[in-house]
Amino acid sequence: MASADLHNRTVAVIGGTSGIGFAVARRCLDQGARVHVGSRDPARVEAAVARLGASGGIKASASGGEVDARDEASVAAFFEQAGALDHLVYTAGDWDTVRTSNPIDALDLDIAQGVFGVRFWGALLAVKHALPRLGERGSITLTNGMVAHRPRKGAALNTAMAGAVEHLTRSLAVDLAPRRVNAVCPGIVLTEVWERMPEEQRDAQIRRMTERQPLARAADPGEVAEAYLYSMCGTYTTGQVFLVDGGMSLV
Repeated sequence: MASADLHNRTVAVIGGTSGIGFAVARRCLDQGARVHVGSRDPARVEAAVARLGASGGIKASASGGEVDARDEASVAAFFEQAGALDHLVYTAGDWDTVRTSNPIDALDLDIAQGVFGVRFWGALLAVKHALPRLGERGSITLTNGMVAHRPRKGAALNTAMAGAVEHLTRSLAVDLAPRRVNAVCPGIVLTEVWERMPEEQRDAQIRRMTERQPLARAADPGEVAEAYLYSMCGTYTTGQVFLVDGGMSLV
């Protein structure tokens, strides 16, 4: 069987209003797909759909809906609106929680459980409610983090969460076959999150984080998006975690 393409396919992208998720949605439109993006901020959904429509021209078919990945009723409603699907991409993340240091000697169980809220439990809810609408030749692509492979001090919870996403990917690939399940694990990516920092501080931090990599720079979201497209179109690939990290894992 040859690799599939995305022409006339329907792709749901939760987290698709910014960053990597938006880049994935735009590349799917370029391939002739119908795209339904989701975010918990309705204003961001509206803006993203408008941007996607403008970038895709008259052939674009972009829509969107509000979804709170921590609320099962909201997730269910999102997929009812999305309808029949060929592919699910999940890039949603709670950056304020993930970037926070959580030392074990000061463990707050509520905070600890919250670390898993969007990236793990939210992903699992998305899979649960997408599944009845997902074709047997369809795919699911989750999003992991390099902290699963490069633990840092004060980030044991974040490392455990990212590792859990990786193991979830492999187990779902077995459990949901013949539907395919993979994950993408990005390195340092120039998303809108970095815009919160002053430019000089941001540039210095990115240099420190990437200077030892074989590719000593941060990635553009569009570069990472290519891994998600392969996950959707690579019809003999399942249960894999794609490290798109500029070689960070090698040093």
